[in-house]
Amino acid sequence: MFNSQRPSSNDLPTTRQLLKATGIAVVAAGTLLVTVVLPSEYAIDPTGVGRVLGFAEMGEIKQQLAAEAAADEQNAAVAEVRSIAVAPDSEGEAEGRQDITELTLAPGEGAEVKAVMSDGASLRYEWSVAGGHVNYDTHADAPGVSYHGYDKGRESTGESGTLVAAFDGSHGWFWRNRSGGTVTVTLRTEGAYAEIKRVV
Repeated sequence: MFNSQRPSSNDLPTTRQLLKATGIAVVAAGTLLVTVVLPSEYAIDPTGVGRVLGFAEMGEIKQQLAAEAAADEQNAAVAEVRSIAVAPDSEGEAEGRQDITELTLAPGEGAEVKAVMSDGASLRYEWSVAGGHVNYDTHADAPGVSYHGYDKGRESTGESGTLVAAFDGSHGWFWRNRSGGTVTVTLRTEGAYAEIKRVV
């Protein structure tokens, strides 16, 4: 048995008080949704307050990371990832062409460079980053092959080695600037490839 006393009608809030409290709660929730939740979670900032408070930038980063994670998952599902064999420099390396490709990337910007190679052809490469660091993905594609991974990494300032083509197709690198400022990526290539160009 419990002896709690039933409240009298005078102790209960009136309908008007309940409606007023509900209205205040709805307005507060709506304000938080528009100024905090939408900018920080979805990079949607209808009022501009989220950008002033720094939430919009957080949302943009979150959306970008989510897109990259989804792309990584898709690539992992269709690709065999293997590391690139790094060969020491030696005289008499396979003859071919030499190129220097230079790219300037703003924060968050990506770029892709591909060389057209035949199955078994090799390409010596060295790339470096001035002004910051990048995430990279070394991969290939061809008709019937949407993605073939060689190597990938994060926050790199440069890599070098020898890329041996696993099949006839386009082989190369994708970089995304993950620094706070503009960076310059310089790619030096030498080997047996028909052409090299920026595709993204």
